[in-house]
Amino acid sequence: MSTTELPASPEFKANHAELMDGVYRWQRHIYDLTRKYYLLGRDQLISGLDVPAGGSVLELGCGTGRNIILAARRYPDARFFGLDISAEMLETAGKAIDRKGLSSRVTLARGDATDFDAGALFGTERFDRVFVSYSLSMIPGWEKTVSAALAALAPNGSLHIVDFGQQEGLPGWFRTLLRGWLRKFHVSPRESLREVLESESRRTGATFRFRTLYRGYAWLGVVGPRNPTSPSMGEVAPKAQVGVKR
Repeated sequence: MSTTELPASPEFKANHAELMDGVYRWQRHIYDLTRKYYLLGRDQLISGLDVPAGGSVLELGCGTGRNIILAARRYPDARFFGLDISAEMLETAGKAIDRKGLSSRVTLARGDATDFDAGALFGTERFDRVFVSYSLSMIPGWEKTVSAALAALAPNGSLHIVDFGQQEGLPGWFRTLLRGWLRKFHVSPRESLREVLESESRRTGATFRFRTLYRGYAWLGVVGPRNPTSPSMGEVAPKAQVGVKR
């Protein structure tokens, strides 16, 4: 496994990298133990990747490497690449990947998910699958991450995203408490996530699938040319309705 360094970037990107390192310098040691209770839908995303044999997969905001490790086990013929802006998280991810014996199949790089050169960082410019798990809600200018991810897709590739929804089917008190807790970690659920994904799918001529999970606690979207009635996702819910999965 190799890890490349963050290229020169504007000051705001450097500041964000410093912020993320500060947030996760200590949290990274307990991150996976605690986040499993409220980062819901990550395993549904991984099971829906449906990576082709010999395919390539890029995770933007790979954090501790938890998702890449699970995905690499599920798709043993694929190659995996992880990008994160936090050197602290990448250190944890690298050690975890080494322990699991996956170093030969996983490459990590430090970079900004809103603006990255995949060719320079990974030696490949296109990926069969790109996924983003609970990272858009922490990325300033997150819409650029969606555009960059779509630009990195190979023909017939797909982009998979899971993140906090708007908790539209949950009590107001729960939403208030959750938002207050998330702000402590510089997390802000993206109200316009569905609209941005839908707009990007129209712009690129791709299919679009969307699900709400756990009464809107989480949103799961896929942009790509694959069959929109795939068993892993189901049909796209109309905008006027809210799909609920308990």
